[in-house]
Amino acid sequence: MVTNPRTCDLTDPLGIEITRPPLSWRLTGTATQTAYHVRAGSSEGAADLWDTGEVESADQRVTYGGRPLTSRAIVHWRVRVRDAAGDWSDWSRDARFELGLLDAADWTAAWITHPDWHDPGDPRAGEGHPLPLLAAEFTLPEPVAAPVRARLYVAGVGVYVASVNGRPVTDAVLEPAYTDFARRVAYAAHDVTALLRSGANAIGIALGPGIAHVYPHQDRYMKFFGSKSSPKAIAQLEVTYADGSARTFGTGADWLATDGPTTRSHWFGGEDHDARLTVPGWDVPGTDRSGWRPVALSGDVPAALRSRACPPIRVTERLPAVEKLVAKDGTAVFDVGAVVAGWAELRLDLPAGHHLRLLPGDQLDAYGRVVQSKPTTGAPIFNTYVTADGPQTWHPSFRYDGFRYVEVQGLPEHVGADAVTGLVLRAGNAPVGTFETSNSLVNDIHTIIDRAVRGNMYSVLTDCPHREKLGWLEQVHLLFDVVAYNYDVAAYYRELLVTMAEAQTGDGLVPDIAPEYVVFEHAFRDDPNWGGAIVRVPWQLYRWYGDTSAMETHYDAMGRYVGYLTGRAEDGILGHGLGDWIGLDPATPVPLVSTWGYWRAARTMARVAGVLGREDDAKRYRALTEQITTAFATAFPQGGTQASDILALDMGVVPADLVPGVLDRVCEAVRGGGITVGEIALPALFRVLGRAGRHDALWEFATATSHPSYGYQVRHGATALTEAWDGPTRGLSQNHFMLGAIDAWFYRGLGGIGQAPGSNGFRRLLIEPAVPGDLESARASTATPYGQVTVSWTRSDGEFTLEVEVPPGSSAEVRLPALGLDRHTVPSGAAALGERAHEVPAGRWTFRSSR
Repeated sequence: MVTNPRTCDLTDPLGIEITRPPLSWRLTGTATQTAYHVRAGSSEGAADLWDTGEVESADQRVTYGGRPLTSRAIVHWRVRVRDAAGDWSDWSRDARFELGLLDAADWTAAWITHPDWHDPGDPRAGEGHPLPLLAAEFTLPEPVAAPVRARLYVAGVGVYVASVNGRPVTDAVLEPAYTDFARRVAYAAHDVTALLRSGANAIGIALGPGIAHVYPHQDRYMKFFGSKSSPKAIAQLEVTYADGSARTFGTGADWLATDGPTTRSHWFGGEDHDARLTVPGWDVPGTDRSGWRPVALSGDVPAALRSRACPPIRVTERLPAVEKLVAKDGTAVFDVGAVVAGWAELRLDLPAGHHLRLLPGDQLDAYGRVVQSKPTTGAPIFNTYVTADGPQTWHPSFRYDGFRYVEVQGLPEHVGADAVTGLVLRAGNAPVGTFETSNSLVNDIHTIIDRAVRGNMYSVLTDCPHREKLGWLEQVHLLFDVVAYNYDVAAYYRELLVTMAEAQTGDGLVPDIAPEYVVFEHAFRDDPNWGGAIVRVPWQLYRWYGDTSAMETHYDAMGRYVGYLTGRAEDGILGHGLGDWIGLDPATPVPLVSTWGYWRAARTMARVAGVLGREDDAKRYRALTEQITTAFATAFPQGGTQASDILALDMGVVPADLVPGVLDRVCEAVRGGGITVGEIALPALFRVLGRAGRHDALWEFATATSHPSYGYQVRHGATALTEAWDGPTRGLSQNHFMLGAIDAWFYRGLGGIGQAPGSNGFRRLLIEPAVPGDLESARASTATPYGQVTVSWTRSDGEFTLEVEVPPGSSAEVRLPALGLDRHTVPSGAAALGERAHEVPAGRWTFRSSR
């Protein structure tokens, strides 16, 4: 059977802007695909747009090549495949995709805002005023002409919450996505057909400033202040009827504005809400709006409107407080059990007029109060809430916090633990990975790394959800495999690349953060191991998902960045940068680390150019790579720091006869708890030692509990990975994933899930689990473009059992570990490649070794 038909790596996307999108599918069973047949039409089952006929190919990803598509086009498509026996499958379910508004002329609506928030000459317009509510009513005919389709296209600068007839149009929150709001605003398309009714209808939009408009406050923390634009919104509702007629309702001069109950929202410092000021029925038809004011039309938005092409941020978990603590001074502190990012939701039944102050934080002090300081969460950060009368529920809507604890000042003593729930937010990338071993400490390490990834997976990958909330780029590519083993990020990472390309300067520089909301100085703006993400990520998307589109789209930007680095290098050596950030050995030279990043970018460009058939470029970049390699080997002789050894091994510049000794030196340090590398060299450490088969050394580090180690964090109470090895006792952020590189080794090393040489998109798997130390079992699973791959192994009493599930469309080379067991039971159907290596096609396979 054919399953999971997707467009642009999304299920039935609405409002996309790619007119020739990639179409992909998966298979069930074990048969091999030898041909496919795709049909696409303007209605279910039709083929009036495209019919490929029977194509001899094993590809499960093709580009739509049918009739040209225009704005609002709806395409239904399905696929069937043929197996090696010549039998055709049934057709897949009808998948669909719908294009958005492709041209600026498609937008007839206007940007609007509250008049108090509109002063083009004053970047602080709106400061001191409540956040706006915007609304308008329109009328639809009686049911005899009921709409068959209604689409709401909506965007905002800042943060918006849209509703139709009092009901939210989506479960997405904190819309729109991070962009450079002066250049691009991401709009969303929503199917609101079911929300409409005959007669009077209403659209409502609540607005907040978000990160687009961070104005200074003396009483609240702020990482930076500055404004891309004050809050505003645009919305266009298009209603289509059965007879083909259509009506459009959009934001414009007929809309009205009023003050909402949220009196202030600051992206970093907090949000204030007075429930007594709630405007009943503000977004439903029939409400008296005689006291409202006409909106201001805002013509100062030069940004292009572009559709969001990846999953939005959603509430993904609800964590009720596990305990209500009472600090020594009697203040109530609620514990949701884990460090998370999102909203603290209040559920209360109180009289009106209680003034509450909520302080989020990751740690408690000796008095039981929430810890806030600039090195940890930033300070002061607090939300305030004034109660209305009776049962009520509230959480911030226009910002978010990082927290485990919520200190609530002003709360009556009788209120119990059920008053606070943690709503965990993150980008809605589907979880695809699982990992578990017989060692509980290792399992806990995986858990805290995953929790930190989730805590920073917003519309960009942030460094922390409280102090900065910025898209620092080194984690995006250095930890790509950590993220991708655990989540489906094909569409998400393509969108991250768009923000990087937009941030690139005219001279080719890609700044360390994207979008670049604040311009940092020197290395904090210009480091090749941060900016290099624009080169590495397209290659990583190709290797992981078999998708060349990012390389094709961003090839010129990638080349400009390598050219920028070349212009700053002297004789192949790049001298500027942050070095091996947060490393414990300050002796590692900054030029060594930066030159390694330069080498990696040049080497990647050579590979990309080769895949895309740009042979002249590939030759030029290979020559550049060799030049950098020679310069590095000359400038940085062996015997330096641990990071120096690791990066030299990664580059292959260590003479062959010296490699074993250098590996021994690194392993001795790793085994002895003396790891000194920072976040740049750390992924290379796991890669180099894993490639060399030195898994026992990595295992000793994985199970260590002294500082520095992951186990130290677990043993000292970390529930998410922290910013430093000794984060739980040192402070700093308690929700950082930049040191999480070991999780890739968990999947690739202990779980054994990798790719065979020359494979892309996991077409050919390499299953090679390591069985180090006293580990008795491991199980790992992740999704590939062809489906789920699962590896599970156990050992006991001189016997080793390995179970492998290979998805249809893939094959696998299975390599059994060398455990001193000389009797191997191999399943029928496995082809021998050596004594302990076998080739298997799709299916479930069990291998056993014994004495």
